[in-house]
Amino acid sequence: MPNIKSAIKRVKTNETRNNRNVAQRSAMRTAIKKVEVAAANHAENTQELFVAASKTIDSAASKGLIHKNKAARDKSRLAAKVAGK
Repeated sequence: MPNIKSAIKRVKTNETRNNRNVAQRSAMRTAIKKVEVAAANHAENTQELFVAASKTIDSAASKGLIHKNKAARDKSRLAAKVAGK
């Protein structure tokens, strides 16, 4: 643990941000998996889950958790699965 006050604060803020980023990335992955399972089972709420997953993917991309091209790729793959291709 550092002794300098500003370094102590950096450790705390880095830990807080890391926890938040991990939680958001996990939520995104969970949303994607829910869409994939629903699409595989031909569930009725697949479109709603897809919209929610797209929202979380866009949110993660805007916050810098994932690259914008990965966000576009993930959304494209999910859309294809929802469409049944």
